[in-house]
Amino acid sequence: MYTGIVQRIADIIAVDKKTGLNTLIIDFDNALLNNLTIGASVAVEGVCLTVTTINNNKISFDVMQETLNKTTLGLLNAGDKVNLERSAKQGDEIGGHLLSGHIEGTAVISQIKESENNYMLYFTCPAEWMKYILPKGYIAINGASLTIIDTQSTGGFNVSLIPETLRATTFKLKQLGDRVNIEIDNQTKVIVTTVERYLQEHPIQ
Repeated sequence: MYTGIVQRIADIIAVDKKTGLNTLIIDFDNALLNNLTIGASVAVEGVCLTVTTINNNKISFDVMQETLNKTTLGLLNAGDKVNLERSAKQGDEIGGHLLSGHIEGTAVISQIKESENNYMLYFTCPAEWMKYILPKGYIAINGASLTIIDTQSTGGFNVSLIPETLRATTFKLKQLGDRVNIEIDNQTKVIVTTVERYLQEHPIQ
């Protein structure tokens, strides 16, 4: 599990691309390396990955084809920067909201509005997601826990980023048309699905 508070922006050192499998090699600093072991879980751009090798500060992760298809990890190359979060431990402060690192799919940046002390990102996404994406609800974008500002029923929503979020994440590097990883809040999905099932079984007369 993760908290949605990005701990570091890290550099991709290399990407070894094979048929059906990419291996990401990422530069970890000493703080992120603390007690890191092979088999540990780390969120990379919001995607839960498993540490496969540790070579000093060079940490490797294998990414299977299903994950490459469903996320932005297949688009990464050496020199790119990514959001990182180590998995949460018992007793850690939940600064954002609980995340699993299991990505619903990707959304596209459709608009960027920037003004003094205000940075707004707009996204388009599949319309079928919108029953789970609610104003003032939680959403995780590239592993960062954010609050939804507003929604469009046709398949769109926007978030506002404070200066600290811009400093601590890769969002400031994003451009129009870029894809981002989306994890929809699981509690919202459970509530909506439960209500839908109840209404199907007990239709209003």
